[in-house]
Amino acid sequence: MGRRNITHVSDFILMGLTDSEEIRLVLFTLFLLIYLITVLGNVGMILIIRLDPQLHTPMYFFLSHLSFLDLSYSSVITPKTLDNLLTSKKNISYLNCFSQMYFFVFLGATECFLLSSMAYDRYAAICNPLHYPVVMSTRRCCSLVFGSYLIGFMDTSVNVLCLSRLHFCNSKIIYHFFCDGPAILALSCTDTHDIEIIIFISAGSTLVVSLIMISVSYVSILSTILKITSTSGKQKAFSTCTSHLLGVTIFYGTMIFTYLKPSMSYSLGKDQVASVFYTIVIPMLNPLIYSLRNKEVKNAPNRVMKKRKDSK
Repeated sequence: MGRRNITHVSDFILMGLTDSEEIRLVLFTLFLLIYLITVLGNVGMILIIRLDPQLHTPMYFFLSHLSFLDLSYSSVITPKTLDNLLTSKKNISYLNCFSQMYFFVFLGATECFLLSSMAYDRYAAICNPLHYPVVMSTRRCCSLVFGSYLIGFMDTSVNVLCLSRLHFCNSKIIYHFFCDGPAILALSCTDTHDIEIIIFISAGSTLVVSLIMISVSYVSILSTILKITSTSGKQKAFSTCTSHLLGVTIFYGTMIFTYLKPSMSYSLGKDQVASVFYTIVIPMLNPLIYSLRNKEVKNAPNRVMKKRKDSK
């Protein structure tokens, strides 16, 4: 592309979801409500798990980190989106844009491997129940969580390092509601082929490897459950997995639809709908999925209140 019109970009313009003022007001109200539910749901989940000793188990240890990731994930995207829906000024600085993208990729990649760790926990609980306390020791749980964050850090470092080397010409308009990698790549006036391959390999390996780990865990779980003779035993085993399996299906479904497809099939409208779902809606759904289908979590507030009354 040569050296034509290559400039130093100080800020970008986020075009958002729509130009209609009426629709933007509706979306602002809807997204604000979703964000408030997300904050209350995830903070509530973290507090309940921390305050109730009965929930101090590996499964809820991972769940508390999932709630932390969802809360952070939503807070990276939603406040700026709400601000853009209300104001006509849609600028975002170069630094803030890449910071948003950095934390978005970091938290997303970390969540992939945290969901894999949760699947491994369910595998250990159902397929090897007698050795479960040894297999899922505190040290191993901490190692799995630390490993998830480390992989997320490595993945986002590769992505942001590649994207930060791009040059931009005259256009600085991002046709999206947040600083997403494909939208940034579309702005560059330099050849992005090599960078796209590196990012595809990095993001693809994160999704595929974590999904393989989850699939292997659940194939083993299903095989073990089918060997259980009693119907009540099968139902109890299935009930411990359904919430996690539902959360995994929703999360990976939208991620794969958005990122693991050829760039020629890119559709702005469809991609934005999918992006709204996994950046704004899913962080709200996870605490609802894991609490509404879980008697232990639903009964936890009563146990905490009773314990506080007894202590007084």
